[in-house]
Amino acid sequence: MHVVINAKEFGLKKNSDKLQTKAIQDAIDYCYKNGGGVVEIPEGNYFTGDIRIRSNITLHLLKGANLTGSKNPQDYFNYLNDNIEPLNKNQITDAGYVHLSTILNEKSYEDEKSEYRFKRIVGSRWNNAVIRAVDAQNIKIIGEEGSVIDGANCFDEIGEEEYRGPHGITFFNCTNIELNGYTIKNAGNWAHNLLFCDNITADNITVLAGHDGFDASVCNNLKIVNSKFYTGDDCIAGVGNVNTYVSECVLNSSCSAMRFGGSNVLVEKCDICGPGKYCFRGSMTDEEKRNSKPSKTKGKRNNMLSAFTYYADYSLPIKVQPGNIIISDCTIKMADRFLHYNYSGNETWQKHRPLESIEFRNIKAEGVKMPVTAYGDENIPVKLTLKDIEITLREGYENIDLIHACNYSSIVLDNVSVSGFKGECMVRKWSEGEILFKNVKPDNINKVKKASKPFFTEAI
Repeated sequence: MHVVINAKEFGLKKNSDKLQTKAIQDAIDYCYKNGGGVVEIPEGNYFTGDIRIRSNITLHLLKGANLTGSKNPQDYFNYLNDNIEPLNKNQITDAGYVHLSTILNEKSYEDEKSEYRFKRIVGSRWNNAVIRAVDAQNIKIIGEEGSVIDGANCFDEIGEEEYRGPHGITFFNCTNIELNGYTIKNAGNWAHNLLFCDNITADNITVLAGHDGFDASVCNNLKIVNSKFYTGDDCIAGVGNVNTYVSECVLNSSCSAMRFGGSNVLVEKCDICGPGKYCFRGSMTDEEKRNSKPSKTKGKRNNMLSAFTYYADYSLPIKVQPGNIIISDCTIKMADRFLHYNYSGNETWQKHRPLESIEFRNIKAEGVKMPVTAYGDENIPVKLTLKDIEITLREGYENIDLIHACNYSSIVLDNVSVSGFKGECMVRKWSEGEILFKNVKPDNINKVKKASKPFFTEAI
Protein backbone atom coordinates (compact mmCIF):
# COMPACT_ATOMS: atom_id res chain seq x y z
CA MET A 1 0.00 0.00 0.00
CA HIS A 2 1.31 3.45 -0.94
CA VAL A 3 -0.42 6.31 0.88
CA VAL A 4 -0.42 9.97 -0.19
CA ILE A 5 -1.90 12.24 2.43
CA ASN A 6 -1.93 15.93 3.24
CA ALA A 7 -1.03 16.78 6.83
CA LYS A 8 -4.10 19.06 6.93
CA GLU A 9 -6.13 15.88 7.29
CA PHE A 10 -4.51 15.42 10.71
CA GLY A 11 -5.22 18.94 11.94
CA LEU A 12 -2.27 20.88 10.55
CA LYS A 13 -2.95 24.62 10.83
CA LYS A 14 -0.92 27.18 8.95
CA ASN A 15 0.27 30.47 10.39
CA SER A 16 -0.60 29.36 13.90
CA ASP A 17 1.56 30.38 16.86
CA LYS A 18 0.97 26.92 18.36
CA LEU A 19 3.24 23.98 17.70
CA GLN A 20 2.09 21.79 14.82
CA THR A 21 4.46 18.95 15.68
CA LYS A 22 1.71 16.46 16.58
CA ALA A 23 -0.28 16.95 13.38
CA ILE A 24 2.78 16.39 11.20
CA GLN A 25 3.95 13.40 13.25
CA ASP A 26 0.47 11.84 13.21
CA ALA A 27 0.42 12.07 9.42
CA ILE A 28 3.85 10.45 9.18
CA ASP A 29 2.91 7.69 11.60
CA TYR A 30 -0.33 6.93 9.74
CA CYS A 31 1.63 6.58 6.51
CA TYR A 32 4.22 4.38 8.17
CA LYS A 33 1.62 2.05 9.70
CA ASN A 34 0.02 1.65 6.28
CA GLY A 35 3.19 0.56 4.50
CA GLY A 36 4.75 3.92 3.72
CA GLY A 37 4.00 6.77 1.36
CA VAL A 38 4.03 10.54 0.99
CA VAL A 39 3.16 13.17 3.58
CA GLU A 40 2.44 16.53 2.01
CA ILE A 41 2.97 19.82 3.80
CA PRO A 42 0.93 22.50 2.02
CA GLU A 43 1.73 26.16 1.44
CA GLY A 44 1.97 28.19 4.63
CA ASN A 45 4.10 28.59 7.74
CA TYR A 46 4.08 25.82 10.33
CA PHE A 47 5.62 26.15 13.78
CA THR A 48 7.15 22.87 14.97
CA GLY A 49 9.38 20.97 17.34
CA ASP A 50 11.16 17.76 16.36
CA ILE A 51 9.60 15.50 13.71
CA ARG A 52 10.66 11.89 13.17
CA ILE A 53 10.36 10.43 9.69
CA ARG A 54 10.43 6.68 9.26
CA SER A 55 11.23 4.01 6.69
CA ASN A 56 9.55 4.33 3.30
CA ILE A 57 8.31 7.85 4.02
CA THR A 58 8.62 10.91 1.77
CA LEU A 59 8.13 14.28 3.42
CA HIS A 60 6.96 16.48 0.55
CA LEU A 61 7.06 20.22 1.13
CA LEU A 62 4.71 21.73 -1.43
CA LYS A 63 5.28 25.11 -3.02
CA GLY A 64 5.61 27.79 -0.34
CA ALA A 65 5.61 25.34 2.58
CA ASN A 66 7.68 26.62 5.50
CA LEU A 67 8.56 24.54 8.57
CA THR A 68 9.80 26.92 11.25
CA GLY A 69 11.46 25.37 14.26
CA SER A 70 10.71 26.42 17.80
CA LYS A 71 13.20 28.68 19.57
CA ASN A 72 12.71 26.62 22.75
CA PRO A 73 15.27 23.77 22.81
CA GLN A 74 12.97 21.76 25.07
CA ASP A 75 10.56 21.33 22.16
CA TYR A 76 12.96 18.87 20.48
CA PHE A 77 12.58 15.83 22.74
CA ASN A 78 9.41 14.26 21.35
CA TYR A 79 11.39 11.19 20.25
CA LEU A 80 11.68 10.21 23.93
CA ASN A 81 7.92 9.52 23.91
CA ASP A 82 7.93 7.60 20.62
CA ASN A 83 5.89 4.42 21.14
CA ILE A 84 6.07 3.26 17.52
CA GLU A 85 9.87 2.92 17.24
CA PRO A 86 11.13 3.68 20.73
CA LEU A 87 14.83 4.05 21.34
CA ASN A 88 16.15 1.57 23.87
CA LYS A 89 17.70 2.79 27.10
CA ASN A 90 21.20 2.16 25.76
CA GLN A 91 20.64 4.70 22.99
CA ILE A 92 19.70 7.57 25.29
CA THR A 93 21.76 9.84 27.48
CA ASP A 94 20.40 12.62 29.67
CA ALA A 95 23.52 14.72 29.24
CA GLY A 96 23.26 18.18 27.73
CA TYR A 97 26.03 18.49 25.16
CA VAL A 98 27.89 15.21 24.68
CA HIS A 99 30.87 15.59 22.38
CA LEU A 100 31.51 12.37 20.51
CA SER A 101 35.09 12.17 21.76
CA THR A 102 33.81 11.76 25.32
CA ILE A 103 31.96 8.62 24.27
CA LEU A 104 34.58 6.91 22.10
CA ASN A 105 37.96 6.01 23.52
CA GLU A 106 40.59 6.83 20.93
CA LYS A 107 42.48 3.58 21.56
CA SER A 108 39.49 1.29 21.10
CA TYR A 109 37.30 2.89 18.47
CA GLU A 110 36.95 -0.34 16.49
CA ASP A 111 35.95 -2.67 19.30
CA GLU A 112 32.43 -3.69 20.21
CA LYS A 113 32.41 -1.67 23.41
CA SER A 114 33.11 1.55 21.56
CA GLU A 115 30.43 0.84 18.95
CA TYR A 116 27.95 0.27 21.77
CA ARG A 117 28.90 3.46 23.56
CA PHE A 118 28.67 5.46 20.35
CA LYS A 119 25.12 4.32 19.70
CA ARG A 120 23.99 5.99 22.89
CA ILE A 121 24.50 9.42 21.39
CA VAL A 122 21.60 8.97 18.96
CA GLY A 123 19.36 9.91 21.88
CA SER A 124 21.46 12.79 23.19
CA ARG A 125 20.62 16.46 23.26
CA TRP A 126 23.40 17.14 20.76
CA ASN A 127 21.64 15.06 18.09
CA ASN A 128 18.32 16.90 18.41
CA ALA A 129 16.91 18.27 15.15
CA VAL A 130 13.86 19.72 13.46
CA ILE A 131 13.68 16.53 11.38
CA ARG A 132 15.12 13.25 12.65
CA ALA A 133 15.40 9.68 11.38
CA VAL A 134 16.91 6.68 13.15
CA ASP A 135 17.53 3.19 11.71
CA ALA A 136 15.35 4.04 8.70
CA GLN A 137 15.56 3.19 5.02
CA ASN A 138 14.11 4.62 1.81
CA ILE A 139 13.44 8.10 3.17
CA LYS A 140 13.05 11.35 1.27
CA ILE A 141 12.65 15.05 1.92
CA ILE A 142 11.45 16.72 -1.27
CA GLY A 143 10.80 20.44 -1.56
CA GLU A 144 9.04 22.41 -4.25
CA GLU A 145 9.76 26.04 -5.13
CA GLY A 146 9.84 28.31 -2.09
CA SER A 147 9.84 25.48 0.44
CA VAL A 148 11.90 26.21 3.55
CA ILE A 149 13.07 24.51 6.73
CA ASP A 150 13.93 27.30 9.17
CA GLY A 151 15.86 26.46 12.34
CA ALA A 152 15.19 29.96 13.74
CA ASN A 153 18.76 30.11 15.17
CA CYS A 154 17.49 28.21 18.19
CA PHE A 155 19.68 29.05 21.20
CA ASP A 156 20.51 26.41 23.82
CA GLU A 157 22.51 27.54 26.83
CA ILE A 158 23.48 23.94 27.67
CA GLY A 159 24.13 22.98 24.07
CA GLU A 160 27.45 22.78 22.25
CA GLU A 161 29.64 25.78 23.06
CA GLU A 162 26.84 26.92 25.38
CA TYR A 163 24.73 28.33 22.56
CA ARG A 164 24.21 25.86 19.72
CA GLY A 165 20.74 24.39 19.47
CA PRO A 166 19.25 21.52 17.44
CA HIS A 167 20.40 20.61 13.95
CA GLY A 168 18.14 21.11 10.97
CA ILE A 169 18.16 17.43 9.95
CA THR A 170 19.71 14.46 11.79
CA PHE A 171 19.82 10.99 10.21
CA PHE A 172 21.44 8.16 12.17
CA ASN A 173 22.13 4.71 10.70
CA CYS A 174 19.86 5.23 7.70
CA THR A 175 20.04 3.83 4.15
CA ASN A 176 18.77 5.12 0.79
CA ILE A 177 18.25 8.81 1.43
CA GLU A 178 17.08 11.40 -1.10
CA LEU A 179 17.13 15.14 -0.37
CA ASN A 180 15.92 17.51 -3.05
CA GLY A 181 14.61 20.98 -3.77
CA TYR A 182 14.25 22.71 -0.40
CA THR A 183 16.06 25.55 1.35
CA ILE A 184 17.26 25.10 4.91
CA LYS A 185 18.30 28.18 6.85
CA ASN A 186 19.28 29.45 10.29
CA ALA A 187 19.87 25.98 11.73
CA GLY A 188 20.64 26.05 15.45
CA ASN A 189 23.61 23.82 14.72
CA TRP A 190 24.43 21.95 11.48
CA ALA A 191 21.88 22.10 8.70
CA HIS A 192 22.41 18.39 7.90
CA ASN A 193 23.89 15.85 10.33
CA LEU A 194 24.26 12.33 8.92
CA LEU A 195 25.99 9.59 10.89
CA PHE A 196 26.52 5.98 9.77
CA CYS A 197 24.33 6.41 6.70
CA ASP A 198 24.60 4.81 3.25
CA ASN A 199 23.46 5.74 -0.25
CA ILE A 200 22.72 9.45 0.10
CA THR A 201 21.78 11.83 -2.71
CA ALA A 202 21.35 15.57 -2.15
CA ASP A 203 20.33 17.48 -5.27
CA ASN A 204 19.29 21.10 -5.67
CA ILE A 205 19.30 22.00 -1.99
CA THR A 206 20.19 25.43 -0.61
CA VAL A 207 21.67 26.14 2.82
CA LEU A 208 21.66 29.68 4.20
CA ALA A 209 23.44 30.97 7.33
CA GLY A 210 23.53 28.90 10.51
CA HIS A 211 26.52 26.62 11.03
CA ASP A 212 27.81 23.72 8.88
CA GLY A 213 25.85 23.06 5.71
CA PHE A 214 26.21 19.31 5.25
CA ASP A 215 27.98 17.00 7.69
CA ALA A 216 28.30 13.33 6.82
CA SER A 217 30.50 11.02 8.88
CA VAL A 218 31.19 7.29 8.52
CA CYS A 219 28.89 7.31 5.49
CA ASN A 220 29.15 5.35 2.25
CA ASN A 221 28.14 6.52 -1.22
CA LEU A 222 27.39 10.22 -0.71
CA LYS A 223 26.42 12.42 -3.66
CA ILE A 224 25.87 16.20 -3.40
CA VAL A 225 25.12 17.99 -6.68
CA ASN A 226 23.62 21.21 -8.05
CA SER A 227 23.40 22.76 -4.60
CA LYS A 228 24.24 26.07 -2.95
CA PHE A 229 25.84 26.53 0.44
CA TYR A 230 26.14 29.97 2.03
CA THR A 231 27.16 29.03 5.55
CA GLY A 232 28.56 30.60 8.69
CA ASP A 233 30.66 27.51 9.32
CA ASP A 234 31.96 24.76 6.99
CA CYS A 235 29.94 24.14 3.83
CA ILE A 236 30.57 20.39 3.56
CA ALA A 237 32.22 18.48 6.40
CA GLY A 238 32.72 14.98 7.67
CA VAL A 239 35.12 12.21 8.65
CA GLY A 240 35.55 8.55 7.76
CA ASN A 241 33.48 8.58 4.56
CA VAL A 242 33.88 6.21 1.61
CA ASN A 243 32.91 7.15 -1.96
CA THR A 244 31.88 10.82 -2.05
CA TYR A 245 30.95 12.88 -5.11
CA VAL A 246 30.38 16.65 -4.99
CA SER A 247 29.65 18.49 -8.24
CA GLU A 248 28.38 21.83 -9.52
CA CYS A 249 27.91 23.38 -6.12
CA VAL A 250 28.44 26.89 -4.77
CA LEU A 251 30.52 26.73 -1.58
CA ASN A 252 30.55 30.06 0.27
CA SER A 253 31.80 29.78 3.83
CA SER A 254 33.05 31.77 6.79
CA CYS A 255 35.19 28.76 7.75
CA SER A 256 36.22 26.02 5.30
CA ALA A 257 34.45 25.33 2.03
CA MET A 258 35.23 21.68 2.72
CA ARG A 259 36.50 20.22 6.00
CA PHE A 260 36.45 16.64 4.90
CA GLY A 261 38.10 13.29 5.28
CA GLY A 262 37.49 10.04 3.49
CA SER A 263 38.46 7.60 0.79
CA ASN A 264 37.62 8.01 -2.89
CA VAL A 265 36.41 11.61 -2.86
CA LEU A 266 35.80 13.60 -6.04
CA VAL A 267 34.91 17.29 -5.91
CA GLU A 268 34.45 18.87 -9.33
CA LYS A 269 32.99 21.89 -11.13
CA CYS A 270 32.37 23.84 -7.94
CA ASP A 271 32.52 27.57 -7.27
CA ILE A 272 34.42 28.01 -4.00
CA CYS A 273 34.12 31.63 -2.96
CA GLY A 274 34.72 33.86 0.03
CA PRO A 275 34.28 35.85 2.10
CA GLY A 276 31.18 34.35 3.68
CA LYS A 277 27.81 35.91 2.96
CA TYR A 278 26.89 35.09 6.55
CA CYS A 279 29.14 35.44 9.60
CA PHE A 280 30.63 32.72 11.76
CA ARG A 281 28.17 32.71 14.67
CA GLY A 282 30.96 32.07 17.15
CA SER A 283 32.08 35.68 16.52
CA MET A 284 28.71 37.06 17.64
CA THR A 285 28.14 38.39 21.15
CA ASP A 286 26.52 36.24 23.82
CA GLU A 287 23.49 38.52 23.75
CA GLU A 288 23.13 38.19 19.98
CA LYS A 289 23.30 34.40 20.24
CA ARG A 290 20.85 34.28 23.12
CA ASN A 291 18.38 36.39 21.15
CA SER A 292 18.77 34.22 18.02
CA LYS A 293 19.89 37.20 15.97
CA PRO A 294 20.46 36.81 12.21
CA SER A 295 23.98 36.05 10.98
CA LYS A 296 24.92 39.51 9.76
CA THR A 297 28.52 40.07 8.72
CA LYS A 298 29.11 43.67 9.78
CA GLY A 299 31.72 43.67 12.51
CA LYS A 300 31.85 39.84 12.60
CA ARG A 301 34.28 37.28 11.24
CA ASN A 302 33.36 36.05 7.77
CA ASN A 303 36.65 35.27 6.00
CA MET A 304 36.96 31.85 4.35
CA LEU A 305 39.74 30.06 6.23
CA SER A 306 40.41 27.34 3.67
CA ALA A 307 39.15 25.91 0.40
CA PHE A 308 39.93 22.37 1.57
CA THR A 309 40.84 21.30 5.10
CA TYR A 310 41.54 17.67 5.90
CA TYR A 311 39.37 16.26 8.70
CA ALA A 312 40.18 13.23 10.85
CA ASP A 313 39.60 13.28 14.58
CA TYR A 314 39.14 10.53 17.18
CA SER A 315 35.45 11.15 17.74
CA LEU A 316 34.45 8.58 15.10
CA PRO A 317 35.87 5.39 13.60
CA ILE A 318 37.84 5.67 10.35
CA LYS A 319 37.92 2.11 9.04
CA VAL A 320 39.28 2.73 5.52
CA GLN A 321 42.60 4.46 4.85
CA PRO A 322 41.82 8.07 3.78
CA GLY A 323 43.13 9.05 0.38
CA ASN A 324 42.39 9.36 -3.32
CA ILE A 325 40.84 12.78 -2.75
CA ILE A 326 40.58 14.75 -6.01
CA ILE A 327 39.46 18.37 -6.42
CA SER A 328 39.02 19.14 -10.11
CA ASP A 329 37.78 21.90 -12.43
CA CYS A 330 36.91 24.32 -9.64
CA THR A 331 37.35 28.03 -9.07
CA ILE A 332 38.57 29.38 -5.74
CA LYS A 333 38.20 33.03 -4.77
CA MET A 334 39.30 34.81 -1.60
CA ALA A 335 40.07 31.73 0.45
CA ASP A 336 42.82 32.38 2.99
CA ARG A 337 44.30 28.94 2.30
CA PHE A 338 44.25 26.67 -0.71
CA LEU A 339 44.84 23.38 1.15
CA HIS A 340 45.26 22.77 4.88
CA TYR A 341 46.55 19.35 5.89
CA ASN A 342 48.40 19.47 9.19
CA TYR A 343 49.27 16.17 10.84
CA SER A 344 51.97 17.73 13.02
CA GLY A 345 49.91 17.15 16.15
CA ASN A 346 48.66 20.59 17.17
CA GLU A 347 45.19 20.27 15.61
CA THR A 348 42.46 18.30 17.37
CA TRP A 349 40.57 17.67 14.16
CA GLN A 350 43.52 16.06 12.31
CA LYS A 351 44.94 13.61 14.86
CA HIS A 352 43.31 10.36 13.76
CA ARG A 353 44.24 8.46 10.58
CA PRO A 354 46.50 10.42 8.22
CA LEU A 355 45.84 11.27 4.59
CA GLU A 356 47.59 9.19 1.93
CA SER A 357 46.96 11.22 -1.23
CA ILE A 358 45.24 14.36 -2.50
CA GLU A 359 45.25 15.90 -5.97
CA PHE A 360 44.14 19.25 -7.39
CA ARG A 361 43.47 19.44 -11.13
CA ASN A 362 42.53 22.34 -13.36
CA ILE A 363 42.02 24.89 -10.60
CA LYS A 364 41.95 28.67 -10.91
CA ALA A 365 42.45 30.34 -7.53
CA GLU A 366 42.39 34.08 -6.89
CA GLY A 367 43.10 36.10 -3.75
CA VAL A 368 44.86 33.33 -1.82
CA LYS A 369 47.18 34.39 1.00
CA MET A 370 48.55 31.06 2.31
CA PRO A 371 48.43 28.46 -0.46
CA VAL A 372 49.34 24.95 0.77
CA THR A 373 50.13 23.20 4.04
CA ALA A 374 50.99 19.53 3.46
CA TYR A 375 52.26 17.94 6.66
CA GLY A 376 51.79 14.17 6.58
CA ASP A 377 52.58 11.19 8.77
CA GLU A 378 56.00 9.54 8.96
CA ASN A 379 54.52 6.08 8.40
CA ILE A 380 51.91 7.13 5.82
CA PRO A 381 53.49 10.09 4.03
CA VAL A 382 51.18 12.16 1.86
CA LYS A 383 51.28 12.29 -1.92
CA LEU A 384 50.33 15.76 -3.18
CA THR A 385 49.71 16.57 -6.84
CA LEU A 386 48.99 20.01 -8.33
CA LYS A 387 48.25 19.83 -12.06
CA ASP A 388 47.07 22.64 -14.33
CA ILE A 389 46.81 25.19 -11.54
CA GLU A 390 46.64 28.99 -11.70
CA ILE A 391 47.05 30.88 -8.43
CA THR A 392 46.89 34.64 -7.98
CA LEU A 393 48.12 35.69 -4.56
CA ARG A 394 46.26 38.20 -2.44
CA GLU A 395 47.77 41.66 -2.37
CA GLY A 396 50.21 41.94 0.50
CA TYR A 397 50.95 38.20 0.62
CA GLU A 398 53.29 37.84 -2.35
CA ASN A 399 56.35 36.98 -0.24
CA ILE A 400 55.16 33.61 1.03
CA ASP A 401 56.22 30.08 0.10
CA LEU A 402 53.81 28.19 -2.12
CA ILE A 403 54.00 24.91 -0.16
CA HIS A 404 55.08 23.99 3.37
CA ALA A 405 55.74 20.24 3.32
CA CYS A 406 56.79 17.50 5.70
CA ASN A 407 56.40 13.70 5.65
CA TYR A 408 55.50 13.42 2.00
CA SER A 409 56.14 10.57 -0.41
CA SER A 410 55.96 12.86 -3.42
CA ILE A 411 55.02 16.39 -4.39
CA VAL A 412 54.24 16.96 -8.07
CA LEU A 413 53.74 20.39 -9.62
CA ASP A 414 52.74 20.03 -13.25
CA ASN A 415 51.84 23.16 -15.22
CA VAL A 416 51.49 25.42 -12.18
CA SER A 417 51.49 29.21 -12.41
CA VAL A 418 51.63 31.57 -9.42
CA SER A 419 50.99 35.20 -10.33
CA GLY A 420 52.64 37.89 -8.25
CA PHE A 421 54.90 35.39 -6.51
CA LYS A 422 57.92 36.95 -4.78
CA GLY A 423 58.60 34.26 -2.20
CA GLU A 424 61.94 32.75 -1.38
CA CYS A 425 61.00 29.30 -2.69
CA MET A 426 58.16 27.27 -4.13
CA VAL A 427 58.47 24.43 -1.62
CA ARG A 428 59.88 24.73 1.87
CA LYS A 429 60.47 21.25 3.24
CA TRP A 430 60.96 19.81 6.71
CA SER A 431 61.77 16.28 5.50
CA GLU A 432 63.06 14.43 2.47
CA GLY A 433 60.95 13.05 -0.37
CA GLU A 434 60.44 13.21 -4.11
CA ILE A 435 59.61 16.67 -5.52
CA LEU A 436 58.95 17.01 -9.25
CA PHE A 437 58.48 20.22 -11.24
CA LYS A 438 57.18 20.51 -14.80
CA ASN A 439 56.38 23.86 -16.41
CA VAL A 440 56.20 25.83 -13.17
CA LYS A 441 56.06 29.65 -13.26
CA PRO A 442 57.74 31.85 -12.28
CA ASP A 443 60.77 29.79 -13.25
CA ASN A 444 63.50 32.16 -12.08
CA ILE A 445 63.27 31.39 -8.36
CA ASN A 446 64.41 28.69 -5.96
CA LYS A 447 62.21 25.66 -6.32
CA VAL A 448 63.00 23.95 -2.99
CA LYS A 449 64.64 25.02 0.27
CA LYS A 450 65.20 23.10 3.48
CA ALA A 451 63.54 24.75 6.48
CA SER A 452 65.88 26.18 9.11
CA LYS A 453 63.20 26.78 11.75
CA PRO A 454 60.69 24.36 13.32
CA PHE A 455 57.43 23.83 11.47
CA PHE A 456 54.52 25.99 12.56
CA THR A 457 51.10 26.73 11.14
CA GLU A 458 48.04 28.20 12.78
CA ALA A 459 45.33 25.67 13.54
CA ILE A 460 41.90 25.93 11.92
